[in-house]
Amino acid sequence: MAIERARVPLSRWQQAAVAVGSAVGALVNPRRADLIAALGETTGKPAFEMVLERMKKSPEGRAILLERPRVVSEQVGHAWDLPDNTFGAAYAKFMGSRNFSPDDRPPVRFMDTDELAYVATRAREVHDLWHTLFGLPTNLIGESALKVIEFEQMYLPMCMLSVIGGTVRFNEKQRSMFFRHYFPWAVRAGRQCTDLMCVYYERHFDEDLEQVRRQWGIIPAPQHPTK
Repeated sequence: MAIERARVPLSRWQQAAVAVGSAVGALVNPRRADLIAALGETTGKPAFEMVLERMKKSPEGRAILLERPRVVSEQVGHAWDLPDNTFGAAYAKFMGSRNFSPDDRPPVRFMDTDELAYVATRAREVHDLWHTLFGLPTNLIGESALKVIEFEQMYLPMCMLSVIGGTVRFNEKQRSMFFRHYFPWAVRAGRQCTDLMCVYYERHFDEDLEQVRRQWGIIPAPQHPTK
């Protein structure tokens, strides 16, 4: 769906109502990706505005804003044909091994402008690319750790709320492992790496995975069992 057609203009009161309703619904049913997405949009405008300004100051960021690439099957399908050592092939393996599709993300609906809607869309669509770069699984610990990195990169309130919600659902072993190993790593990794919203990932799909990790200052996740 085109970003422009998906947008739904809301007043401040309507945004507040959607935010509260989404927060309550997401707590009741954390698997509702649409509610989590709505919460991120209605509480994240200041953070997305800051990301937009950073992108405008970066050569790759400006190119992204100008060309508006999308992480959808039509545009990234060639990653499945790249050599095994490449970043693109690693992403394709990550997606294929989980039966994920790049087209599964819900559209951004509650941003004020098309430009902010694109930034929010980009943040949503590069999520699995970040999973690939940091070597994080998609279980509760892996998702919570990536939310810490996303918070360090974008300061989205929803990211920290997701971490809090995730850790509440940990068992004792998971909680201990997360705070001993994954949380401090994620804070360090999110702060040390480059500004990941200013990376034109699609231009680097054919490059060696370890090379782009070094280039962008990526610290891969600790290798501990996460179940």
